[in-house]
Amino acid sequence: MNAEAPVTRDHRADFSGLAPGWSYLDSAATAQKPAAVIDAVARAYGEEYATVHRGVYARSATMTERYEAARARAARFIGAGSADEIVFVRGATEGINLVAASWGGANLKPGDRIVLSALEHHSNIVPWQLIAERTGAAIDVVPLTPAQGIDIDALESMLDERHRIVALNHVSNVTGAVADIPRAARAAHAVGAKLLVDGCQAAPRLPVDVDALGADFYVFSGHKLYGPTGIGVLWARGEILAEMPPYQGGGSMIETVTFEQSTYAPPPARFEAGTPHIVGAVGLHAAMDYVAGIGLDWIDAHERALAAETRDALRGINSLTLYGPEDGSGIVSFTMEGVHPHDIATILDEEQVAIRAGHHCCQPLMMTLDVPATARASFGIYSGAADVEKLVKGLERVQRIFG
Repeated sequence: MNAEAPVTRDHRADFSGLAPGWSYLDSAATAQKPAAVIDAVARAYGEEYATVHRGVYARSATMTERYEAARARAARFIGAGSADEIVFVRGATEGINLVAASWGGANLKPGDRIVLSALEHHSNIVPWQLIAERTGAAIDVVPLTPAQGIDIDALESMLDERHRIVALNHVSNVTGAVADIPRAARAAHAVGAKLLVDGCQAAPRLPVDVDALGADFYVFSGHKLYGPTGIGVLWARGEILAEMPPYQGGGSMIETVTFEQSTYAPPPARFEAGTPHIVGAVGLHAAMDYVAGIGLDWIDAHERALAAETRDALRGINSLTLYGPEDGSGIVSFTMEGVHPHDIATILDEEQVAIRAGHHCCQPLMMTLDVPATARASFGIYSGAADVEKLVKGLERVQRIFG
């Protein structure tokens, strides 16, 4: 069933990186940046620049206010109860590593079990493998549904008191499947486990309310949310953060330091060692304002409609196999019989269509799907029907070339 198309709006003019005639269908990898973000970053690196939390001069104080305003904006963006529950990190990858090393290092022990799904990005697999090796914990994997989403029925049946944490993506970066996170949270909490959610693909395209989701940890990256690279957000419930030991040591995260002993600042400062990515936080603030101004409900409907239109069009190419659920969010992955995805992407590039090809940092999922790689088209605020048309025409050319 096709998603209902939202009222048409054209935001392409806001994005100077989109050359005329170029169809950018790789937003799941990284989103283009609107003028509002570029301008905010330029000002922050220019006439507004100063350090934060240290200087007593006026510009430093002003920049500190802007940095902390970005933290408060991030809290509102995902429905967090307090800005003190927001930790700025380099991206979702660092956020998950922080939780695995800090919370996992303090709470996991031999015999404990960690639950992941077959749909996870490497960033939500490798950190758990590292902490499992350190602590003696073990990893269980939730299988996929026939529609290639996370099988929550299987999750419920496999959980028991040995499981300490469940770590799942909110939206798959390969299939576009949207996980039933509230149900996963209830299942995890029923056995005393925590739930971490990788929200990298959800935050740019779905309204997120961490309290309604029931998550204990939520992470997302700024660059997928139309913001700068090198900045992201880790949210955790305040009582959990308060019990977690530091992840890194250095300036900003301390209360006192002597050669005999150091004491640490309360969260979130405890987890932000060193000079932070000040300008990244300012740019992320601008990105969240931009996205909120358009409306995440509209973005969700817009991208789902484009994904449904793409699926309908690609079904007319007999040699294509589509992956993921029919009602997936803004991401369409596919393979073409006898053609490697890298060749598909190369020919599409000649047609001025940019897609992603490869394993998408999901090698275990590729093994489950029994393919070496897929081609992936992913949509953004600036995408439209013309992009879908160019993609389909480009794929028809691929088919002609390879017979």
